[in-house]
Amino acid sequence: MKKLGAIIAGGKASRFGGDKGSALLQGRPLIEHVAQGLESQVDKIIICGAQWPGIDSVEDRPHAHLGPLGGINAALYFAQQNGFDLVMTAGCDVLPIAQFPRDLPDGIAAYVTNHYLFGVWPASLWQSLDHHLAQQSDHSMRHWITTIDARALPPLTAHYNLNTQVDLEHYAAQFGIAA
Repeated sequence: MKKLGAIIAGGKASRFGGDKGSALLQGRPLIEHVAQGLESQVDKIIICGAQWPGIDSVEDRPHAHLGPLGGINAALYFAQQNGFDLVMTAGCDVLPIAQFPRDLPDGIAAYVTNHYLFGVWPASLWQSLDHHLAQQSDHSMRHWITTIDARALPPLTAHYNLNTQVDLEHYAAQFGIAA
């Protein structure tokens, strides 16, 4: 089974005050921490909704400003067009990266409880999500995962959503690392 890793990075980052992906943690941009956390689980990594040197990127689909589902839709479409069976997603601002079970049944969509961007999505869902985005006014992750009956996975570790500079500073302080 060929797996694509997709970093969802198309948000406006208004609470953060700038590009979250380029914010430094231990002297490295957050987006590189996320890519490192995904790389052992997938065959290739892309970034959705933003660009980063050395990593292929795709624009949100069908257009920007649809929230995370626009990025996931772009990743699913890319996966389907490029021979990937499964897409593993992660936001550019949540650490540490979830380790997904390797024994999920084929064709099952799953996400980490309370961290919806940590997900495992069959590439075949691209048409369903395309239709959902065109037909639904509710573009929330919760609505879509309910619509497709995605399986909730318990988190195996605590995850930290770094929405603001203060969140990043607290995360670094908690683990004794440099922000």
